[in-house]
Amino acid sequence: MIRSIQPPTSAQLEAARQVISDHLAPTPTVAIDVRGRAVYAKLESLQVTGSFKIRGALAAIAAAHRADPSGAVITSSAGNHGLGIAHASQLLGVRATVVVPANASAAKVRKLGRYDIELIQHGVSYDEAQAHALALAEVRSLHYISPFNDPDVVAGQATVFEEMTRQAPDLEHLVVPVGGGGLISGILISRDQQGRGDVVVSGVQPEESAAMYHVLRGVAMADVVHHPTIADGLAGGGDEGSITNEIIATHGVELVLVPEVEIRGAVREAAETNGLILEGSATTPYAAIATGLVAVGEARVGFIASGRNIAHELLSELLVAPRRGVS
Repeated sequence: MIRSIQPPTSAQLEAARQVISDHLAPTPTVAIDVRGRAVYAKLESLQVTGSFKIRGALAAIAAAHRADPSGAVITSSAGNHGLGIAHASQLLGVRATVVVPANASAAKVRKLGRYDIELIQHGVSYDEAQAHALALAEVRSLHYISPFNDPDVVAGQATVFEEMTRQAPDLEHLVVPVGGGGLISGILISRDQQGRGDVVVSGVQPEESAAMYHVLRGVAMADVVHHPTIADGLAGGGDEGSITNEIIATHGVELVLVPEVEIRGAVREAAETNGLILEGSATTPYAAIATGLVAVGEARVGFIASGRNIAHELLSELLVAPRRGVS
């Protein structure tokens, strides 16, 4: 699905910075132990909705509200972006509809159900949910907010890097989970704006569902094969021709694939070693660092602990499972 979007302007970046500082407290960056190595973790898992996605959602809803104070918004989501939209819509008094796949994370669907939004479950993939949301947007004259292919969303995610480099100014290599690419695109734009080219940025995706990795190697989005993964926030397709694809390609970012067994093992290790409850999307970079899939050498390395919204049943299963991966 091709939607022509432009990168965020300086004005959009500043507007996102302002609304986020008005409504969200900075999340901490802490040094955790990963196999005896001190690694910075930016704990976006401590956001009010349990994920960094609230940043982009808040920036995008604020922009939509400025453009049309009486308008309503609609989005499609694997779960965390939908939670961000739901929370931001309540903060700013904007009516919102969230479309998620029928097989979306039960933990995230339960949380969405607590908000005063219209929640629709449609299709069995993110692509099907997005197609339905876009159709409803046209029929109902709603403003559609993509989880990644939206300049205000990208501008909101850019604030993660600004905060992290203030908290950990000696950071040299940052490992970022990648789905549709909104987070890493915002980080790359913020890095350029701050003149922090000294910080290497690498992206990681689950091996079982890695649309961006394959698309940047010439595979059509529709031809990417997806398999189940507990990193559900990174799974599924993206937009053909998304601005995030272009930003990642232009910056020459290395994308690394992480096996499912390592992601599952990292959920357990993060909890046992560091007391962190993280969902699979957040432990994908943890696993990549722990197993050496991302070559960081002696650099001062960190990662974005992107979210905590893991189903309790899955967490319990992973905590008691035989030790495999990240071992």
